[in-house]
Amino acid sequence: MWRNLLLRGTTCLLQVAAPRFLHQRPFPPFSCVRLLTQRLLHRPPQLLGKGYFLAHSGTRAYKKDAKSTLEIPTSPVTITDIKQYLRSKEIPFHDGYSCLHIQSMFINPSDRKDSYSLFIDKTTGQFVCKDTLVEGSWEDIQDCLEVMQKQEQDFLSPHVLLGYPESMEEQEERESELREVQRIWSSSVPLIDVPEEEALLVKTMFQISKVSNATLKKFGVRLFKPTKSLVFPWFGGPDSSLKGVKLLSAQITDNNKVIYKEATVPKCNSFYSLFGLPLVGRMDAEVVLTGSELDTLAVSQATGLPSVALPRGVSCLPPILLPYLEQFKRVTLWLGDDIRSWEASKIFSRKLGLRRCSLVRPGEYRPCPVEALAQGKNLGHIIKSSIPAAHKSIVSFKQLREDVYGELSNTDQVAGVKWARFPELNRILKGHRKGELTVFTGPTGSGKTTFISEVALDLCMQGVNTLWGSFEINNVRLAKVMLTQFAMQRLEDNLEQYDFWADKFEELPLYFMTFHGQQNIKAVLETMQHSVYLYDINHVIIDNLQFMMGQENLSVDKFAVQDHIIGAFRRFATNSSCHVTLVIHPRKEEDDRDLQTASIFGSAKASQEADNVLILQEKKLVTCPGRRSLQVTKNRFDGDVGIFPLDFLKSSLTFEAPIQGKHKLRKVASKPENEEGEGKKVEVKKVQVKKEKADKTAKAPRTVTGKESVQQ
Repeated sequence: MWRNLLLRGTTCLLQVAAPRFLHQRPFPPFSCVRLLTQRLLHRPPQLLGKGYFLAHSGTRAYKKDAKSTLEIPTSPVTITDIKQYLRSKEIPFHDGYSCLHIQSMFINPSDRKDSYSLFIDKTTGQFVCKDTLVEGSWEDIQDCLEVMQKQEQDFLSPHVLLGYPESMEEQEERESELREVQRIWSSSVPLIDVPEEEALLVKTMFQISKVSNATLKKFGVRLFKPTKSLVFPWFGGPDSSLKGVKLLSAQITDNNKVIYKEATVPKCNSFYSLFGLPLVGRMDAEVVLTGSELDTLAVSQATGLPSVALPRGVSCLPPILLPYLEQFKRVTLWLGDDIRSWEASKIFSRKLGLRRCSLVRPGEYRPCPVEALAQGKNLGHIIKSSIPAAHKSIVSFKQLREDVYGELSNTDQVAGVKWARFPELNRILKGHRKGELTVFTGPTGSGKTTFISEVALDLCMQGVNTLWGSFEINNVRLAKVMLTQFAMQRLEDNLEQYDFWADKFEELPLYFMTFHGQQNIKAVLETMQHSVYLYDINHVIIDNLQFMMGQENLSVDKFAVQDHIIGAFRRFATNSSCHVTLVIHPRKEEDDRDLQTASIFGSAKASQEADNVLILQEKKLVTCPGRRSLQVTKNRFDGDVGIFPLDFLKSSLTFEAPIQGKHKLRKVASKPENEEGEGKKVEVKKVQVKKEKADKTAKAPRTVTGKESVQQ
């Protein structure tokens, strides 16, 4: 239920089959449990027995139903509320790093002993019982405790929250995934059983020549020969059964570079494996958290310390995994050797608890663990030299010295994620960076939403977790536009390809707020904050500011309200290390005049707070390709500004720089039929050229769930 209880007002495009212990209910979860409670309280006592069995024992997986809605409480629960309620019910608890620990109400008291195996997330109130894998919301816990108190029972059956039968479609999908997992696992062979010559070649290909056979056997690493892929198992549940596999394959690109590609079964957004966790002892108090399975092998062999790998690398730390990391008093995050890994380490340490986390700073003498092992470096010394995640409010240059050197020596990575479709934007802005505020404006009807959706889609396709807040057009229309841009063609004319492109589009880390129309800024900010916690969102798009002002106090000056909202988004971007793109309508200007920074509606607060200001210019009195252009009027990163022309390709709803030189602007006039035909041919040619560029980018495989290594 961690996945189906999304943040308030947010839906996820990635609704796919999940593991058995994750489930989605056919009607809203809170009303669901309350119906169960009412049914239970009106049951004859003789039917109850020692533990309540309220439904079938089957479990429920995700259903592909994007239209389903959830009832979300009007106000989020706080840690103070949780503690006060537990004290009022005289329930003892331990205050952990990211969770509160209580004794599980789903286990018979005679079997509990002193085990505090039910974990309540301090931020969301959602819980998971590690012994029974029951999970649910804070409201579920309250309902269960009320039932136990009124019926004077000591415990509840785990089936209270797991008891909804699957539909035929869901059951078939889950069984199909389990069969695929078993097929891959049974078809693969332990790497230590591979002939020595072939094993040496495989080890060289994956840069694990220094990893011993004993380590590979200890972690159960196998080789899937049909694709020459390493297979990493996911064992979980009380019976430690096989729940999934991750395959790591190596591919050589056209320029003779080796690129590593990951694939998981089940899909990545349902894959919750902490590789190496079954080998961790109950009494272990220290763990090294890595960004890949290969790094975990290296750390374990070189240091003997417990080490686990995150299922999606540096892109996300799902909150459902936090209870499994609660036992450790010291967590060392060694996620990689680049700036992105360093930024992820700082973000993840907030979830895990700053006071117990230490970070391995990337550098020339501190590469990723598997490279450090290959170079013969002392991994134990590197871990001991890690720096505490918590810091004081005042620092000297001594503490900043390594950070400054890191930025100077990794200028390309510091600049951020590069756009694949907009090289001119890379030339000016250098990249898309976390923690910045971008203000985007343009004339009414110029295509602001269409353009910014492609800009965001470009980044999302490269693994930037994205949250869309569209308050002008509904999510269905927005998703349709983005799917067309993703496929680079009009799917209305190619409906037989819809499922193919929809399946690929569904795998993107893309989420949508369910808000539409005028909204209160407080509700939107709460939604954004929860999305950062639950899904590690890196980019939030708000379209647009004017709708944020609809429900504010009308007695206050509207410019003061706007300044307050912009300041709130500025603080959110900085504190959450998340890029916020804010669309603002401009003031009314003459049709023959270009927009300027001063044309942004409101006071100067927007341009002052923004790190980047982008203006979509449009010459309304002329027509021809290139009449639109994108102007960057502010760039706080390095000061570069500029403007470049854009062509709009109607067949794919995309923008690109003109293929040829500058176009002559012509006054608006009706076109003869032969000119229209020529225009269509030019547009088709542009779509083909842009499609070829996208295909070349796609040939270099990327994953949004793990670390991508590149070796010459």
